Amino acid sequence: MLTAEIIAVGSELLTPFRTDTNSLWLTDRLNTVGVEVKLKTIVGDDDARLEETIRDALKRSGVVVLTGGLGPTEDDITRKIAARALSRRLMLDERVLEEIKAKFLHFGRRMPEINARQAMVIEGAEVIPNPNGTAPGMYVEHEGRVVVLLPGPPRELKPMFEGCVLPKLSERAGGLCVARRVLRVAGLGESAVDERIAPVYTQYKNPQTTILFNSTEIEIHLTAQAKSQAEAELLLDGLAGQIEERLGDAVFAFQGEKMEEVVGLKLGVNRFTLAVAESCTGGLIAHRLTEVPGSSNYFMEGVVTYSNEAKTRLLGVPAEMLERHGAVSAEVAEAMAEGVKRRAGTDFGLSVTGVAGPGGGTEEKPVGLVYVALADDAHTEHRRLMLPGDRHLVRWRASQFALDLLRRRLI
Repeated sequence: MLTAEIIAVGSELLTPFRTDTNSLWLTDRLNTVGVEVKLKTIVGDDDARLEETIRDALKRSGVVVLTGGLGPTEDDITRKIAARALSRRLMLDERVLEEIKAKFLHFGRRMPEINARQAMVIEGAEVIPNPNGTAPGMYVEHEGRVVVLLPGPPRELKPMFEGCVLPKLSERAGGLCVARRVLRVAGLGESAVDERIAPVYTQYKNPQTTILFNSTEIEIHLTAQAKSQAEAELLLDGLAGQIEERLGDAVFAFQGEKMEEVVGLKLGVNRFTLAVAESCTGGLIAHRLTEVPGSSNYFMEGVVTYSNEAKTRLLGVPAEMLERHGAVSAEVAEAMAEGVKRRAGTDFGLSVTGVAGPGGGTEEKPVGLVYVALADDAHTEHRRLMLPGDRHLVRWRASQFALDLLRRRLI
């Protein structure tokens, strides 16, 4: 398989204020034509370190893509150092120079002399036109490797890569097609997921499987390669089906959908309606639901009842119940779910109450204690959770569990 690495050039990328997003986009596009990115590096405007990085990259990768550092100023060193690492000369390309001058004239300006540096091209390189800027790119074949130089601004880099570089690399990679799929899992930890599905995915080299943990769920990333997109998708279907058999309804998404999208689809298809009562999550569940287009078809109402008084006034939770059991209790969670369902006249009422922290916890009711309840016409149920993490994570994980409780009821 053809391998690649990406070198992002620029000292600004080593500060807390700038992020290299080009490498993410490039990785995705390279993967689609069967080129696997093995390494990403950020190098400041340092001649020696950049030259060393390029030389090392050429020893191990078939494709080396450099981004940034093609401007006209002294600290734009990429073309100079790439030429040095390749032991080639930089030569003035008169045609490129005239094109740069023409771009300035188009805007009624005279080209500053400093911009002539951008017309210096590595000996033997193919120039990649830049329709959105003055810095041309370069495509160099060198001792069986490919070196690509692209400007840093995404609006310049992306069309240049798509139009001139990707077709060449696709042909070089042998025309392989790559298909990806993301399965999302709720209610199981990373080790539990791996224990169940490792006997399946370890039997395959193609597709490849990666298991990732994020703050609320497990992601299973599947990547398949084949001569056609349809063949690659079939490979994914086979492995994904076996994984689903092992994990059951813990798998809630097969194409990377978010929990709120899955729940919304199930509510919409069945023409069910939902109302939500939130305390510790402060409207987060309602926010997530309404991020999905078309949610007005099934989401009717959200009530944030942060205080005990609000729980009584808006949801009808008895004051005596709050005094006896406390706001963070199974009884109050169920009363909240029933109250918001009754108030909105919906098929389902969903509620959350808990201690998000960092303060407010007690020995009896510590930080992270959350109760989630779900009510419909048939019955009301609740779950008691002890959620780890800071305030943000407790709130987010509570919202995820609440939505998953509803999803499982809808299955």
